[in-house]
Amino acid sequence: MTWQKNFDGGLNLKIYLTRHGETKWNVEKRLQGWGDSPLTKNGIEKAHLFKDLVKDVDFDAIYTSDQKRAIETAKIIRDRKAILIIQDKRLRELGFGGWEGLTLDEIKENDKELFETYLNDPLLYKPKSGETISDLFKRLHLILDEIEKNQGENILIVSHGVTIRAIIAILKDYEIEEYKKTPVYQGASLSIFEKKDGAWVSLLEGDTSHFKD
Repeated sequence: MTWQKNFDGGLNLKIYLTRHGETKWNVEKRLQGWGDSPLTKNGIEKAHLFKDLVKDVDFDAIYTSDQKRAIETAKIIRDRKAILIIQDKRLRELGFGGWEGLTLDEIKENDKELFETYLNDPLLYKPKSGETISDLFKRLHLILDEIEKNQGENILIVSHGVTIRAIIAILKDYEIEEYKKTPVYQGASLSIFEKKDGAWVSLLEGDTSHFKD
């Protein structure tokens, strides 16, 4: 792979990001948040394809959300390698409160105004329960600072759609209101950021070239 030839082997910290594999609720278009649903057959297959993609990367650690769908994906990627998997609740998906388990159509029908605010005005999104986008950014800043301070050259983060969207926004030094400029990437896609001269550089974002379909 081009990114391996160009960027592996340096001394700078690289963070590899992937979203958990497809789940049952993803297929049903239900918001999961802090809830959970099992990986689908497709989700498991895509996680294995990601494992094959990064098999030659020597990860110092895998950081994962403490939610089942992320942990299962992380274990598939680790395979039989002796890599420490670190579960951290700060890498959880955005907490959606009462929306969790509902389909997008149900949310649009019952809470249209708030849902439009969530989609378009991150700073103004104030849910009746759950987390704000600001809450998400605060916990992600903390865990990213810890990852950066720990020794290591290649770190894999296995997390969730909105959470990875926010992580990428942070690495790109976006303000919270700008975070929607980053899309929600597919499950088992690959993004890579490298710390160079005190700043994060995007090497790859949302890549799915390893998918057979």
